[in-house]
Amino acid sequence: MRERAVVLASGGMDSATATAVAAERGYDLFMLHTSYGQQTESKEFECAQAQADHFDARDFLHLTTDHLSKIGDSSLTDEQQPIEDADLDDDDVPTSYVPFRNANLLAMAVSYAEANDCEAVFIGAHSEDFSGYPDCRPQFFDAFQNTVTTGTKEDTTISIEAPFTEQSKTDIARRGSELSVPFDQTWSCYRSGAPACGTCDACAYRLQAFQRIGIHDPIEYETRPDYGQKL
Repeated sequence: MRERAVVLASGGMDSATATAVAAERGYDLFMLHTSYGQQTESKEFECAQAQADHFDARDFLHLTTDHLSKIGDSSLTDEQQPIEDADLDDDDVPTSYVPFRNANLLAMAVSYAEANDCEAVFIGAHSEDFSGYPDCRPQFFDAFQNTVTTGTKEDTTISIEAPFTEQSKTDIARRGSELSVPFDQTWSCYRSGAPACGTCDACAYRLQAFQRIGIHDPIEYETRPDYGQKL
């Protein structure tokens, strides 16, 4: 019997490529998408569902929660807090940071994995997330792995897989292209459902990645600044 893996499917290009990696490793896919009050939740759900169809996921679970938006302190969930334009040289925590979001999402994913006898949970966090998002650091995933090992049944073994923690967004774009990820069915923009703004952090890093590998990003943008040469 094939091993099973839960993939945290945000609808974005990182998690879509993580899904492709899990599929390449031979896992049956159980994809989990969460709407938690983010401004583009409808578009993200649409993309996550399309990816589940594309990868022939064994199961697709959509959870809706409002506790992260009620907690607040993030421009992703608070319409009164503006989403800033990208500053790719700024290492401060951005206003788009949702406090301890990955711990919340991973906890749901591990519950889903344990209930379905899955051996792994995949998440698409990458190295360029480290400075701005503390819950994307390798140390966080190592610590969470200890929590999973301690907090699940004795006969349960679930590995937290973050395959891009030593890779950049550019590396993910390249790897996803090699694996024929349907990038036209992914969404990154923090501000809008279509077209993507092209100027928020998520759009900037995404466009930069595609520009650096010389591949046209297939989604629609309001504007496409040149981020290719920025480091």
